[in-house]
Amino acid sequence: MNDFKEKLAQYRDDVNTALEKAIPANGEEAVDAMRYSVFAGGKRIRAALVLAFCELFGGNKEKAIPFACAIEMIHTYSLIYDDLPCMDNDTLRRGKPTNHVVFGESTALMAGAGLYARAFETVAGSKALSDSQKLEGISVLLDASGINGIITGQMLDLKNRPGLSESEVMRIHKLKTSAMIEASALLGCIASDCGNAEKEKARKYAENIGLAFQIKDDILDVEGSVEELGKTVGKDKTEMKTTFVDILGVENSQKQVNSFSAAAKNEISEIRGSEFLCALSDYLAGRKS
Repeated sequence: MNDFKEKLAQYRDDVNTALEKAIPANGEEAVDAMRYSVFAGGKRIRAALVLAFCELFGGNKEKAIPFACAIEMIHTYSLIYDDLPCMDNDTLRRGKPTNHVVFGESTALMAGAGLYARAFETVAGSKALSDSQKLEGISVLLDASGINGIITGQMLDLKNRPGLSESEVMRIHKLKTSAMIEASALLGCIASDCGNAEKEKARKYAENIGLAFQIKDDILDVEGSVEELGKTVGKDKTEMKTTFVDILGVENSQKQVNSFSAAAKNEISEIRGSEFLCALSDYLAGRKS
């Protein structure tokens, strides 16, 4: 476990260093707001997936850094928008006041848009990636962050009410959360120049941990604390959203988490060098925050 934590910390440090260069402070309020949320903390799980899959399939992680930065920028933009009063209306994220609380709604909107644009600028301007890698990676990012991913998932979640079926809740999770996690794994594959068979293994692994991740979030929204999570707890119940906990209960929801985690590991466990990614699946299944 120590080796896993050290490697995760190294990935996080690598990406944070690159993000500092990608979004330098320049005195502009919108940039200050972008940096506030990007550097508010976080595990950098999506970025770690990019780098880990690149290395797993024989690539140099330095080539994958632009993709890792892009995925974190898009993820952060989605969190800024998710917290807005017109969306989930949250005031706490990663233990700090949310972006619109600090900077106001107008600036938060511009910060989110700025991060989304900067993500693609970072990929397009990379000297490490070939033109074909850039095009394929941008296509993956657009697909996961557009109507085939975050946007439709968020719209469905805004309409989430009591009485949804397990399959309906699963669809929300797959689009809102798992799509971007799948994109992270695929971006690492693209940076490594691996084949389609490897990409499919990576996608299936990521789909499973993405679903496990979101179901675990449902559990933590019931069992977690503000101190551990760094965000409002009990939000789903307050907003009368249907979650896996409502459908299955806490115990069976955790069984689902464990099942998805095991399925993820099964996709890659026979690949030499997959120890970190297998440990990551276990880590996410047992997390407290």
